[in-house]
Amino acid sequence: MAQSRKRSLPIYVLNGPNLNLLGSREPTIYGKATLEQIGEATSARAHTLGWEIVFRQSNREGELIDWVQEARNGALGVILNAGGYSHTSIALLDACRALETPLVEVHLSNPYRRETFRRHSYISEAASGVICGFGAAGYLLAIDALAELLKARS
Repeated sequence: MAQSRKRSLPIYVLNGPNLNLLGSREPTIYGKATLEQIGEATSARAHTLGWEIVFRQSNREGELIDWVQEARNGALGVILNAGGYSHTSIALLDACRALETPLVEVHLSNPYRRETFRRHSYISEAASGVICGFGAAGYLLAIDALAELLKARS
């Protein structure tokens, strides 16, 4: 793929189940920011680096897998908050392993301070890095981390 074509590709920011409820669902754990607000802030940060983003959310595992597969040839990199699928989906892990672009996993809360079943993420096995426990700011940190990963590749 030509360098100019690569530069014009977006960053995919994919969000899993129940993240559409942010702002109202357990705000003491997940914060008060809505997913729309997070998307706006993430887009603004990406624009400072000359990037566009594709920001999506689904409660359906298969749809997330389709988007990860789409990103294989259609994105510079992927930021993924797979929500509960992080802890359960081998199918989503397999799709992430097929990526040839950097993948940054994001969690709003710190799963290591929560229930034991949340402490293992299948997605982490395919991720270049994991950002957790910083709330909505984790998405901004993920944009910055992705920029460093992509700079190291070029």
